[in-house]
Amino acid sequence: MSENNQMQDKEILTDMLTAQKHIATNYSLFADECANPQLRTDMMTLLKEEHEIQAQVFEEMQSRGWYQVSAAEQSCIDQAKQKFSQNQ
Repeated sequence: MSENNQMQDKEILTDMLTAQKHIATNYSLFADECANPQLRTDMMTLLKEEHEIQAQVFEEMQSRGWYQVSAAEQSCIDQAKQKFSQNQ
């Protein structure tokens, strides 16, 4: 934090992204355990909305150079495809 104890943009966005990840995880868990189909649908709608917010925050951080990800190597992609295609 800065000298005057105010959060800067990077800290705010990092906090927002972390919060969105936790919120999405909780909505997913809630949806998995809903016995009522309408409640499950509502939870899935909320989950989708939270993922959209999370993506917006991520994209903003990435555009500012604050959250960079490495490109996956093709061999890793191929291994993942093979692993998941065998499970189907």
